[in-house]
Amino acid sequence: MAFESLTDKLQNVFKNLRSKGKLTEEDVKTALKEVKLALLEADVNFKVVKQFIKAVEARAIGSDVMNGLNPGQMVIKIVNEEMITLMGSETTEIKMQPGKSITTIMMCGLQGAGKTTTTAKLAGKLKQRGKKPLLVACDVYRPAAIRQLQVNGEKQQVDVFSMGDNQSPVDIAKAAIEHAKKNSHNVVILDTAGRLHIDEDMMTELQNIKEQVDVHQTLLVVDAMTGQDAVTVAKEFDDKIVIDGVVLSKMDGDTRGGAALSVKAVTGKPILYVGMGEKLSDLEQFYPERMASRILGMGDVLSLIEKAQENISIDEDKEKEMAARLKKGKFDFNDYLESMKQMRNMGGLTSILSMLPGMGKQLGNIESMIDEKQLAKTEAIILSMTPDERKNPKLLNLSRKSRIARGAGVDMAVVNRFVKQFEQSQKMMKQMPGMMGGKRRGGFGGMRFPF
Repeated sequence: MAFESLTDKLQNVFKNLRSKGKLTEEDVKTALKEVKLALLEADVNFKVVKQFIKAVEARAIGSDVMNGLNPGQMVIKIVNEEMITLMGSETTEIKMQPGKSITTIMMCGLQGAGKTTTTAKLAGKLKQRGKKPLLVACDVYRPAAIRQLQVNGEKQQVDVFSMGDNQSPVDIAKAAIEHAKKNSHNVVILDTAGRLHIDEDMMTELQNIKEQVDVHQTLLVVDAMTGQDAVTVAKEFDDKIVIDGVVLSKMDGDTRGGAALSVKAVTGKPILYVGMGEKLSDLEQFYPERMASRILGMGDVLSLIEKAQENISIDEDKEKEMAARLKKGKFDFNDYLESMKQMRNMGGLTSILSMLPGMGKQLGNIESMIDEKQLAKTEAIILSMTPDERKNPKLLNLSRKSRIARGAGVDMAVVNRFVKQFEQSQKMMKQMPGMMGGKRRGGFGGMRFPF
């Protein structure tokens, strides 16, 4: 996951600060040298790091902090606040046109940044907010891009406007606006062509679209995994066509995350969204304070709750019934399957745990314990059971277990081990009433974990 290495390094620095009852000026400077090195290794822009360390040091070396009751905690608080400032302080929304006016958004970026997929993700987000978006295929140089947009639009249940690859992008954009007016669309999202690198033809084409179509928001999609290159691309796009904001894709990958900490400081343009996975639902609003909290290993419970609410449909009656069964330790394999489905919808167990406070350093150990293939085997075991067996685990005798093992393609020992673990979970639930209930009992919108 993004920032994992940076988070671990910062956690070690903070641990040393907390262990000291009183801080000297030298203690602060030594800690900030380590923070500086960690940020540079995370591919944060050198000038940005220099300004950041200077700002933290100016605030941290003072009598109020040094002589405070908890100086180590105060320094950490300052680092957190300055990191939030670095990333923009406030969450930035896409500016929509008032009333029934159509808002036109132009998406741009280099090839391979995930622009077309991000365009469809954004359409899905806006649809959830009550908008009626229209996706427009303006990439006439790559036929696969048109088809990709159409497929993703269908998955998002969003209309796609295309005129094939024999028309100019400007003409397509103009025709799309007229189509949107006639069909009551209030958002038009232009998926423009990318290039392997920035060139004049691409920039001229984007400028022509902006000159002849009233574009209200120009969003640049950059690949977070390219580090400082992403910041350089953002600066060049902004210099030549003027962008309104940035979407960072592939933030779930093995990236050092420097782009997220550098883009706003270098370009002055905010990050609006971050792509956190390959699924069309994996686009998150960018909250500077929440991202800073994740980076510093403090978790992001608010985003976890929102993710649960977005991805888990809750039937209140069914929820009460399940909560009652959980309380009595009488949940069955159908409940287990439902939990696995909910967990998958939220990006998997590792994604969920990464948002919990204090999980930063432990996450590596937990990831090594979580075997996704084993979870798939578990699901295969349950799906190999009859409906009666799923409802009543006590029916599972030796011959039934043997049949289930053959159906799931696993050894009998695997089935026995899973059933035993399931029975232990039932006992544990019975001993901890209320802890796994729905949202009224402190859960994350009814989310339950399959263990």
